[in-house]
Amino acid sequence: MSCPICERATDPQYRPFCSKRCADVDLAKWLTGSYAIPAAPEEQADDEDFQGLEKPH
Repeated sequence: MSCPICERATDPQYRPFCSKRCADVDLAKWLTGSYAIPAAPEEQADDEDFQGLEKPH
């Protein structure tokens, strides 16, 4: 298995990465939004969905 960041052989201590540096680079990409999990766009809510929400309890 090769490191997804630099393509070198992985180190069992940092698997699936080869080093702490590559693991940190990957984490930084997630935290800054460079990676994103694709999702379907949300549907627009109809007014019917909100009926009764503004009534006092």
